[in-house]
Amino acid sequence: MLDFLGVPTQVLLGQVLLGLINGAFYATLSLGLAIIFGLLNIINFAHGALYMMGAFVAWIGLNYLGINYWCALVLAPILVGAIGILVQRTLIARIAHLDHLYGLLLTFGVALIVQGIFRNGFGSTGLPYQIPDALQGARNLGFMILPIYRGWVICASFVICLATWFLIEKTKLGAYLRAATEDPVLTQAFGINVPLLVTLTYGFGVALAAFAGVLAAPIYSVDANMGGDLIIVVFAVVVIGGMGSIMGSIVTGFGLGVVEGLTKVFYPEASSTVIFAIMVLVLLIKPAGLFGRIA
Repeated sequence: MLDFLGVPTQVLLGQVLLGLINGAFYATLSLGLAIIFGLLNIINFAHGALYMMGAFVAWIGLNYLGINYWCALVLAPILVGAIGILVQRTLIARIAHLDHLYGLLLTFGVALIVQGIFRNGFGSTGLPYQIPDALQGARNLGFMILPIYRGWVICASFVICLATWFLIEKTKLGAYLRAATEDPVLTQAFGINVPLLVTLTYGFGVALAAFAGVLAAPIYSVDANMGGDLIIVVFAVVVIGGMGSIMGSIVTGFGLGVVEGLTKVFYPEASSTVIFAIMVLVLLIKPAGLFGRIA
């Protein structure tokens, strides 16, 4: 096996794969954040807790209700999205007209409450979730061994991200959402139910977080802190890509995952901080983010 800068190619490709897996979660979660902020102007700090909730819904469904992984991929986003809609209608809608800081503080409080409930109910020890039979094993690609489930996570996240981008940027529904963001009064005058659009958009962004949580359950242990450990990195990804930028979240999420993976090869000490270092540089050079626009 050939070397690259003294590193075996197989090791390098393995880290690229690991980076793509992390990037898949970064992209899916940051996409949900970007939708909620870009269309609703809400900084949703509860996103990590809802990602964790999606993983727990899958775990509870499997261990107590016999709901398999494939059903959980559909049911968990629907259930958590419905909870998100309830939070939006009962709490967030009441402060929607106030400064962004109030929304951040409110959703931060919601995140702490959700984490506390699951920590008290299930403890802090990670709970295993079995990989479904159809996705177990690995494939020899010649230049590396690819675990089938890891490949599935990357492909599923990529497809969901592109489908979401297409829905928002290329469909009539997406046009209504963007119009409601730019001028809600005029949009409502044309007979479009803007409050319903706002509620459904928040629920959809939350559902994306839950979907990522189900994908993560077989890879990482399911525990109450899994969202809190990830959300800070995801916020950095959103800032780098541009707050509210759909394509920025997708490209930056996958790209930074790969950068993080390669950093673990060439300079492991910086792997936990490289994304934040990039964020600082981007904010200094282009404050609106790589794909963002200054209002």
